[in-house]
Amino acid sequence: MTAPHRHPGGEPVATLAALPPLERRVIRCLRLWCAGPDGPDEVHRELAGRLGERSADLVVEELGELLRLVAGHARRPLLGHAPECPCAGGDECVFARFVALAAEGAREEATLMAALLVRPDVALCLAGRAETVGLGLMRQMTPRMVQ
Repeated sequence: MTAPHRHPGGEPVATLAALPPLERRVIRCLRLWCAGPDGPDEVHRELAGRLGERSADLVVEELGELLRLVAGHARRPLLGHAPECPCAGGDECVFARFVALAAEGAREEATLMAALLVRPDVALCLAGRAETVGLGLMRQMTPRMVQ
C-alpha cells in the first residue's frame, strides 16, 4: 500500500469506529502487514494470543498469499492509511468488505467486491483465501469459552 490522501482509493470514506468489528480487524491486519518488514510478525503475534500458534500460522499464511495475489493483480496500487489513523480509506474498506463477505459465505458478493480491486477472473480465485482469513479473524475476535 502507498500514501493514501488525494489519490483514488486512499480518500477517507468512513471512520474505523463506524465499521463492523470484522472489517475493522481486517483493516488493522492489512495496515500492520503493510507498515513495514515486521508487519507480518506483528499480525501473527496478535492472532497467536487468541488462536494459538498453529491457527495463527494458517491465517497469516493465507493473508500473506491473499495480499500477494491482490497486489500482483491489482488494477492499480492499493492505498492505505497508517496503523493508528482513525479513518478508513476506500481501498481498505473494499478489501475489508470483500473478506467479511467471503467469511459470511456470500461468495458471489465477495467476488464482486474483489473485482473492484483486481481483474474479474482473479477475483473468483481469491474468495476462498479471503474466507479462510475472515473466519480466522472472526475466531480471534470471539470470546473464549470457559471449560
